[in-house]
Amino acid sequence: MELTKAQLPHVSDSPVRKSARRLRWFKETMHLQVKALSQQTGIVYAIDDDEVRALFLRWLDAFEKQKPSTQEDRADFVDFASGLMLRELIKSKPVSVTFLPDDADTSNPAYYWPEGFLYVVLCLNIRAAIFEQEFDIEKHVSPDMDDLQTWWSFKENVETEDPNLAIGFFDLFAGVTPNWEMPGFFSARKESKRHDRFFEKYAVRKIQDQ
Repeated sequence: MELTKAQLPHVSDSPVRKSARRLRWFKETMHLQVKALSQQTGIVYAIDDDEVRALFLRWLDAFEKQKPSTQEDRADFVDFASGLMLRELIKSKPVSVTFLPDDADTSNPAYYWPEGFLYVVLCLNIRAAIFEQEFDIEKHVSPDMDDLQTWWSFKENVETEDPNLAIGFFDLFAGVTPNWEMPGFFSARKESKRHDRFFEKYAVRKIQDQ
């Protein structure tokens, strides 16, 4: 699936990773993303800017509390911080649908859960812009973005079970291996990756020794 991208606001003295921590930039980005997705799908959305402000401040607080101190964690933290933003968007529900086309195909994730789809696309696009600018890496989404069963599970779990699971599902859509056990903690995510790397190296050594 090709994401419906919106032109991100340009701040001449600030890279995207820093601009994303500014409320004004984030609000403008959300409005641009809503406009772009509306043009593609015919869905009309309403945005509660007061709720956007409140959720952004909660996200920024969570971001600062878990921000890593080492450079080697930068790229992984971009994924994690994007998932944190998705969590706050889903918890706060700042966007509502005011019009859905009569011919909307609800087997398409964009129509099955319009608000959730918008939130995911917004977070994926900001993430992609940061990776391209900071690491010169072009990011693509996972085939799970097109899978209605995955979206059904996503909606059911984050709305009725645990909003932190939004971070795991974001990783899934982004093509990153999720940490389902403690998705809301970056430290647990790091430990899980170290565990995986250890067993990968162990398996390679075992094969080489045979």
